[in-house]
Amino acid sequence: MEIGTIDSITDSREIRRRRPNLTTGFGSGSGRGGSNGGGGNGGGGGDDNSGNDQRTDLGSSSKAKVLTTFLLVVVLMTFGGLSAAYVVTATNKAIEWRPFDLPIQVWISTFIIIVSSFVYRRAEKALDVGDQQTGRKWLVATAVFGASFISSQLLAWIELSQRGLYFSGNPYAGFFYILTGVHALHVLGGVIALGAIILHSWQPIPSEAAWERVRSLAQSVGWYWHFMGGVWLVLFVLLGFWQ
Repeated sequence: MEIGTIDSITDSREIRRRRPNLTTGFGSGSGRGGSNGGGGNGGGGGDDNSGNDQRTDLGSSSKAKVLTTFLLVVVLMTFGGLSAAYVVTATNKAIEWRPFDLPIQVWISTFIIIVSSFVYRRAEKALDVGDQQTGRKWLVATAVFGASFISSQLLAWIELSQRGLYFSGNPYAGFFYILTGVHALHVLGGVIALGAIILHSWQPIPSEAAWERVRSLAQSVGWYWHFMGGVWLVLFVLLGFWQ
């Protein structure tokens, strides 16, 4: 009995001595499991963030297109109202209505804005295929054409003032200044938007998401730019051939 008791006590001491090791082992395993679990959650979080970024990009693109569409509707209503007023006044043939030959700068402006639309289209095609350098080059060229268009309008106004044709005294001259002036302001807004795209594409574009933002912005500005070119052609026909 004494020997058995001594053996039982020895076994009990051995078990107690091993328990800390067993507990420590589970703790380490739990730690590793927790670490792995955390890593897995971290990876999942990364995927969630990537998905959130993509959804944000898509949302931003959609908002830009909606905003551009709304802006085009406003521009259409503005020039539609001004053009309708011009047609009504021209049809009434008031005594004060005295049309004049358009300055040569107006013809030059028409050529410039038509060419600028083709140049911008080249920029869009380059960005669509990921050719950043070529796209940026054509964007800068489009901005230069836009600035040249505005400069040509300023020269036309200067020539008219030298002819003694001012805003007042002749409704035709008044409509000329209003229509061309409002259009020039809208083209200036387009040039500023072009500057934003050029800044976005000046540095290397790091990711596909960034590329998608640039393409979406270029598409929205393209809608506006081509639309303003079409508006100018309508104004050119009205002022030059509906007198």
